[in-house]
Amino acid sequence: MLNRRLVELFRWADPGPDSSHLVSDLSGWWRDPEVLADVGPALAGLFPDARPTVVVAPEVTGLLLGPLVAVAAGAGFLPAYKDGGERRRIGPTRWAGTPPDHRGQRLRIGVDGRRLGPGDRVLLVDDWVDTGAQLDALCRLVRDADAEPVGAAALVATCPPAVRARLRVRALLTGDDLP
Repeated sequence: MLNRRLVELFRWADPGPDSSHLVSDLSGWWRDPEVLADVGPALAGLFPDARPTVVVAPEVTGLLLGPLVAVAAGAGFLPAYKDGGERRRIGPTRWAGTPPDHRGQRLRIGVDGRRLGPGDRVLLVDDWVDTGAQLDALCRLVRDADAEPVGAAALVATCPPAVRARLRVRALLTGDDLP
């Protein structure tokens, strides 16, 4: 039911003449109260035996998805921020650089270094996994903190099978599911 609703509410948008590609418009998902209620438990349910202690998700959409999944999984939530944004960091931040993303850009992504440590079991969450660049960086951050990444839950995964396997990505939809 949820997967069908995600497909129905999804659309591609043309950002204009200066763009070389369409972009995904997920806004219909966030506007639908049933999708919003179901998405956290559905993503947490992709890893039923993982027992995460914390969910880590990158801004911007991760700031919505991460808490929904954390509540459903009975875990805490730790946001991951992109360097150069408007938000000021308070306290020590662990940073990692990403490999090139789907636009060929490299980012630095960071988490509060005081909130992640040995004994943590970390479920990574993202809305869309294409190259896995951000998840790669987050896995390094998790391991550098002596925590254990238990996998990555996503709404959509369009990444190659090797990336899915390496990062243990499980998704509700693939690119083939979308119109």
